[in-house]
Amino acid sequence: MTAFSLNPEQIAWCAELRTLADERLRPLAEKGEPGRVNRPLVEALGELGLLGPLFAGEGSGTGPASRTPHVASGALGLCLLRESLAHACTEAETALALQGLGAHPVAAFGSPRQREQWLAPARAGRAVAAFALSEPGAGSDAAALALSAAPDGASSWRLTGEKCWISNAPEADFYTVFARTTPGAGARGVTAFLVPADRAGLTGTPLDMLSPHPIGALAFDGVTVTGEDVLGEPDRGFRVAMTTLNRFRPSVGAFAVGMAAAALDATLAHTARRDAFGGKLKDLQAVAHQVAEMATRTEAARLMVYAAAAAYDRGEPDIAQRAAMAKLLATETAQYVVDAAVQLHGARALQRGHLLEHLYREVRAPRIYEGASEVQRSIIAKELYAGPSG
Repeated sequence: MTAFSLNPEQIAWCAELRTLADERLRPLAEKGEPGRVNRPLVEALGELGLLGPLFAGEGSGTGPASRTPHVASGALGLCLLRESLAHACTEAETALALQGLGAHPVAAFGSPRQREQWLAPARAGRAVAAFALSEPGAGSDAAALALSAAPDGASSWRLTGEKCWISNAPEADFYTVFARTTPGAGARGVTAFLVPADRAGLTGTPLDMLSPHPIGALAFDGVTVTGEDVLGEPDRGFRVAMTTLNRFRPSVGAFAVGMAAAALDATLAHTARRDAFGGKLKDLQAVAHQVAEMATRTEAARLMVYAAAAAYDRGEPDIAQRAAMAKLLATETAQYVVDAAVQLHGARALQRGHLLEHLYREVRAPRIYEGASEVQRSIIAKELYAGPSG
């Protein structure tokens, strides 16, 4: 298998995932309340074995991931999983991704006690996880975070401050929280903590956002954490954050590709059957050329995502640059494709409940979260100038 083609087993797995998402996960998603954690959906992802690859590179349960662990493993497997789910059910894809972001630091940096307590329930979908990095004054500039972790004895701290735009907040069961343990030290003074949701002094409020997935703000009023709550090492939390984001960044592009592909498929079907100006809409050269452009850009984004994921799995040295390029191209492409699809469908696409109305709301956020497009361009430029000829 190269980075630019999938083998028959991978193609079959993706088809199975799309069917599974359409038949098993979409009904659960439709019963959920927008802006709230859909626990039956998260549990179904766990029962089907789809959450296992997020943490250990292998499936769990009796679902398709457990039957084909070698296909589901690694960054490429995660990309295929996210793209396939997004094509049929964006809510299922988002629930899966949020669970991965919140719990991956526990899998990668957690102590045996932390892993034993939280990882199995998270993999099974019984415990909802959240990744708490962003703050009102520290979004793209994550090193500027100000949530204070003031020393409280020899090996404990008190967390004071806010987190904002945290997916799955305030309903998650536990949070990976990044706080400043050394003032004035930038990225080198941040520590990652595993904070259970029932910890005294931790409260949260939901936020009403354009995208329908759950997102909220957290307030920390002297929340006590100890050395047993640290993920990794004190003052090394920025590494925990970046390792997690680098793991998932290429697959954000896969989510975007899945949405673009869904919009493209809907457009092909609509333009082939829609009567206009004495023929079908697809017979108009302007329409046909627009659809060709949508398809070409979607395929280019897909290939870049696959290549970045394959490079990650091989441990190549330019992962940061390739992951940033993949996320940038794929999310910007998805925005273009969904917008073009809406234009070709006309007013019907803006009716509440239409697939494209849903995708139009969903597609905007990926250009911001896990590093906005402008941040991705900065990463790419930095890596380019740091190269042999930089």
